[in-house]
Amino acid sequence: TRGTALLHQHHMGWMPWAGDMPDSRGGAMVSDRMGTTTGYALDKLQLSGGFFVHPGETVYEGMVVGECAREDEMVINAVRAKEKNNIRTHSHDDAVKLPAPKIHTLETAIEWIAGDELVEVTPKNIRIRKRHLGLEERRKSNKKTS
Repeated sequence: TRGTALLHQHHMGWMPWAGDMPDSRGGAMVSDRMGTTTGYALDKLQLSGGFFVHPGETVYEGMVVGECAREDEMVINAVRAKEKNNIRTHSHDDAVKLPAPKIHTLETAIEWIAGDELVEVTPKNIRIRKRHLGLEERRKSNKKTS
């Protein structure tokens, strides 16, 4: 909804326990390279899910930069820059409007991670990353566990 919906709840009453709550977590959007995120790249990817990073933030390979709607992980290029050319058009140079990223606290980051992810805590940032940073390392690890 990108902030345009209203939510309304109504308590229907108490019921007997019906089992565990389903996990509503989507898959991780994982950066495939090191660099600085760009608004252009995040704009192209915003339909895939929500982000945990701002444009201009430094990311590295294996860092979780967002949550996608699919259940499996999605490897993305969040540092892609716009191609430069000599043709100037007003329709292509519009300002990028991105929704505010979800900033994790330590508690929400620990709650969000899966078994193959870690929470990285520094004095300035709380980040989520994959246990194995490289894509090939993650594939080998997944083959060993399955």
